[in-house]
Amino acid sequence: MENFIKGVDLSTLIELEKCGARYFDQGKEEDVLTILKRYDIDSVRVRLWNDPYSEKGEPYGAGTNDIKTTMEILKRVKARGFSTLLDLHYSDFWADPGKQCKPKVWENYDVSQLETAVFTYTKETLELLKKEDILPDMVQVGNELSNGLLWPEGRVPNYDNIARFVSAGIRGVRVVDDKISIMIHLDNGGNNALYREWFDEYLKRGEDFDVIGLSYYPFWHGTLDMLTDNMNDLAVRYGKDLIVAEVSMGFSMEDYSKYEKLEKSARKGYATKPELVGKIEYPMTKQGQADFMADFLNRIHQIKNQKGKGFYYWEPAWIPVSGSGWATPASLAYMKDPGPCGNEWANQALFDYEGNALPALSVIRDFS
Repeated sequence: MENFIKGVDLSTLIELEKCGARYFDQGKEEDVLTILKRYDIDSVRVRLWNDPYSEKGEPYGAGTNDIKTTMEILKRVKARGFSTLLDLHYSDFWADPGKQCKPKVWENYDVSQLETAVFTYTKETLELLKKEDILPDMVQVGNELSNGLLWPEGRVPNYDNIARFVSAGIRGVRVVDDKISIMIHLDNGGNNALYREWFDEYLKRGEDFDVIGLSYYPFWHGTLDMLTDNMNDLAVRYGKDLIVAEVSMGFSMEDYSKYEKLEKSARKGYATKPELVGKIEYPMTKQGQADFMADFLNRIHQIKNQKGKGFYYWEPAWIPVSGSGWATPASLAYMKDPGPCGNEWANQALFDYEGNALPALSVIRDFS
């Protein structure tokens, strides 16, 4: 992996367009992929959920990234010359350190059946993509696995089962195309102790892989120094390529309720709660966002042994439009989450609430 990846996660792309999202650069309306390409974005990450619908067929929202939707995005971005990262969640909806819900159809499987299911699902998914000539360049086996996957069987500290499940996914990729890079992704990129314990335990048991992926959100995951120190340690300790698979920085704390058109009780509001803003080293302004990105990019590029291989900015196009939120009532029931729904991310995007490209994109374009 020689090139420094400048990537974005665009998993809600189709939903946003259906809801009427429009994007502008220098006042001119254009397709968002055209704009991002102009700013030197060269890779797109897309998530895949097993079955993001209720038993009644109600969509779970947040892009409702079933195989059909994910394939449509992959086809579009591949046709435009972007490389791709496929993010397998092994869940019917969001999988992260706070929740790793088994797909409904796997709910009653034992450990052995889960291992087989992960292998078969991964293999069949990749075979389908291969048939359509949209195989990804990289596959993420699980999403933010800090606390494991497929709970309760695969929950930390049960590293035996975690390794079985992750290894099954890796084998599922390799049997279809052994040239695809494989990423294992944790959250909390500033937490070195977490990464050491997790990968020390996994590497005693699991299949080999290519890339360690990290999430780093400055309002949740510590300082940039903590991220840098962790990545430098990982580069030396494990010798793997390192990619920040999720990153973002806010540009405003201005309310966007008028764009969402939801009752106050139905809005979750931004992820960067006011009490979190004080933890961020840069102000939540358009210039602060640009300055953060400049600092972040320089640090990733200077990781020891040239192991810092790039980043994916998370959902930079998720502007506030009516109808596109992080969940629906159906998915809240699946996750057993009290809600509410709404857009949590609009003030983290690389476009303002009206869809205008922000200065941070120029920082990305000009970085080399």
